[in-house]
Amino acid sequence: MACGDWHSVGLRSDGTAVTAGSNQRGQSETHAWNGLIAVSAGYLHTVGLRHNGTVVAAGASGAGECSVSSWRNVAAIAAGSRHTVSLTHDGNVLATGDNSYGQCDVRDWRNVVAVAAGSAHTLALCADGSFLAVGHNANGQCDVSGWRR
Repeated sequence: MACGDWHSVGLRSDGTAVTAGSNQRGQSETHAWNGLIAVSAGYLHTVGLRHNGTVVAAGASGAGECSVSSWRNVAAIAAGSRHTVSLTHDGNVLATGDNSYGQCDVRDWRNVVAVAAGSAHTLALCADGSFLAVGHNANGQCDVSGWRR
């Protein structure tokens, strides 16, 4: 399950999504989704990860946050306010959407085992126990260099 700003999304045991709340930008239009293993919700968009490693998205995509149809081999997903992040099975990270603060500057990230997306920043846990962060850092939310698993 996941909470967006104005909507909620859940994952049923049969691999379908269920939503509640606002649908002002189509973020709750998930009724045709199937084969899901994970869901995530952003500000006005929703993403789902299918068991075959592909990603589906619904809702606002003014910044490209729903431009995920070409993603393959995905192991995990995270939706930020206006960006979407994925972790591939080979430990690489993909991001699309608003990059006003550099929150999508993840192209060089390798050996990642987990990702998270905030309002305007992105975090990763690496296989060696270190953390990476990019994006808006007005409150120190990207100051993770001293973190260790």
